[in-house]
Amino acid sequence: MDHSATTPVDEAVLEAMIPYYTSQYGNPSSAYSKGRAAKRAMEKAREQVAALINAQSREIFFTSGGTEADNQAIISYMISNSHRGRHMITSAIEHHAVLNTCEYLHKNGFELTVLPVTPTGMVEPDTLKQALKPETTLVSIMHANNEVGTIQPIKELAAIAHEAGAAFHTDAVQTVGKIPVDVKELGVDMLSASSHKLYGPKGVGCLFIKKGTQIGKLLHGGSQESKMRSGTENVPGIVGFGKAAELAQSRMSKHFAYLNELGKKLQNGIREKIPHTIITGDPDNRIPGHVSVCFEYVEGESILLMLDGYGIMASGGSACTSESLGPSHVLIAMGIPEETAYGSLRLTLGQDNSEEDVDYVLEVLPEIVNRLRTRSPIR
Repeated sequence: MDHSATTPVDEAVLEAMIPYYTSQYGNPSSAYSKGRAAKRAMEKAREQVAALINAQSREIFFTSGGTEADNQAIISYMISNSHRGRHMITSAIEHHAVLNTCEYLHKNGFELTVLPVTPTGMVEPDTLKQALKPETTLVSIMHANNEVGTIQPIKELAAIAHEAGAAFHTDAVQTVGKIPVDVKELGVDMLSASSHKLYGPKGVGCLFIKKGTQIGKLLHGGSQESKMRSGTENVPGIVGFGKAAELAQSRMSKHFAYLNELGKKLQNGIREKIPHTIITGDPDNRIPGHVSVCFEYVEGESILLMLDGYGIMASGGSACTSESLGPSHVLIAMGIPEETAYGSLRLTLGQDNSEEDVDYVLEVLPEIVNRLRTRSPIR
């Protein structure tokens, strides 16, 4: 129950990848037949990923994952357009792939504004309007938060940024493949996605760059990815990403409804069975199957360890910050008291989860929380 951290590779995805590790191992930059076969497979994957988000295939640039895509979108765009302005805007609840990248630029002479959020983790459009300046060059707001699941009003936020002359990037790692994502409908200039969040392999992602967007390289070297991203392409990973995108598109409506109902059952069950529980994130406008809570008078780390003993995999928030000793920056930005934020738990469901899984968690979790609370010195 930690599918926001990663997903298992779908069997059909693995099957599609295997030939490109073995018989079709060519370098796509090579002129001979194996190279051309690898190139064709890569371009098919580009079309599959583009179709998932309603983009043109030439607007998809493959990367090593969401973090690299975020870095390229922010660093390369700000440097390439520094003559237009050196101010950028992001939100307080972004993934660290965005926050730390913005901080890096800030330390190197760029101006940064970090927007606050509502108690449900929403960026209010008026807040963005007030933060924009004539020298604002880029706004980067995530499509949905990885820790609390809140989906942002990206279409409205992007329109506000464009009206002020700024470009708009969204980290959509948590939404692509889970909910409908249409870059034309959203009106974004750049969008980051990652394969391993939608039953594809780890180590591959992409950056959508709208045609006409002026942006430079992040990695320098060869002329791969239309001279936008140097380095020999991860052909098996890209093929897997393409297949995962194709499967996600065909299954989305069915899985959306299924996970939405399963998530509601889990969330309502936790609320009913465990007192002093705070549901975090927007109660309705959230990723399907995403349940985020804080338990008062208990530490989340202890809950995770005990759940693991029962064979239940969960997290306290972002897997990328699991070794951090402090409370979640997302929960703190939402106004949740620090002592309560330490009791956070995230349960994110996937296509193979069942009602029996939910029933099992609702049987085990209340007992764990109650046992820990009887020992807690902060109650």
